[in-house]
Amino acid sequence: MSEREHLDERKASILRAIVEEYVETAEPVGSATIARSRDLGVSSATVRNDMTVLEREGYLVQPHTSAGRIPTDLGYRFFVDHFTNPNLPLGQRRAVSDFFTRAHRALEDLLNETSQFLARITDHAAVVVGPQPDAARVRSIQLVSLQPNLLVAVAVMSNGTVEKEVVSLERDHEIDDVQLAQLGRLLTETLQGERLAAVAAPPPTGDPHVDAVATLVCGALSARAADASEPVYVGGASRLAAEGRAFSTEASASRLLELLEHQVVVVSLVRNLLDHGVTVRIGAENQRAELRECSLVLAPYTIEGDVAGTVAVLGPTRMDYQQALAAVAAVSNQLGRLLSG
Repeated sequence: MSEREHLDERKASILRAIVEEYVETAEPVGSATIARSRDLGVSSATVRNDMTVLEREGYLVQPHTSAGRIPTDLGYRFFVDHFTNPNLPLGQRRAVSDFFTRAHRALEDLLNETSQFLARITDHAAVVVGPQPDAARVRSIQLVSLQPNLLVAVAVMSNGTVEKEVVSLERDHEIDDVQLAQLGRLLTETLQGERLAAVAAPPPTGDPHVDAVATLVCGALSARAADASEPVYVGGASRLAAEGRAFSTEASASRLLELLEHQVVVVSLVRNLLDHGVTVRIGAENQRAELRECSLVLAPYTIEGDVAGTVAVLGPTRMDYQQALAAVAAVSNQLGRLLSG
């Protein structure tokens, strides 16, 4: 028997009303409020009896004697699974479209500003995880001389990132600017479409000095890719502090802020959910203790059809799931389209 079959339409409607009322007011919801504000065609006493059943079955809890009810994690889960339709209001759709229409900037700045924008339109902390380094492929290689024995190798990648590495040359390996430009073109022809971590030196050119430089450049770029990790951008972290009363203790919000400061933890947290499309994790559904009073709404964004990174909203379980789901879906879609262009 599914949850929807287990809850008849009236109880489901009452649960929906309680979730929506509690998200808006942050106050326990009483039966009289639901009977008065919703056209259910039943008395306050009937609503109260159904709320008792919903509490017994784990969808609601009564925080204090004689108080109204508030949703549990199970109640929020039922609401998300059955009553959310991720469509942004027209004004917010326009805001998302306008943001990405103007967003012609370096990838790092774009992702950072995207996290700030998502935080503004959802009123929650937002996280954007950048493209996985090992997923990008080389578009072009440029070599620029800094000094006679020092050059910078610039790799432009398919995901929009630009990887730079300074390469030191032995004195007997120095090459002139003409040779450097020719080597850049050769590396582009040879490495285009390859993953940076797997780049190898091109076939010998017949010039041992040029070949030695090519080997050094490829080795340096490959090593950089091996050490790289997905960048993480957090927008609106201060909003968690402002939402302090939605957590059981102030320490809960503090632990969450500390978690967001650890890039490796955040990346591992969202990576396991990348293949599930738009995803919601509510309260106790989260494995990490720091997230047990939080909800995480996330979606992957794709570049040229491949999953590249993640867009997410993080806040208390008393979240406007309808709006958060719609915002995350719209932003991830627009970000992927922009980066694929």
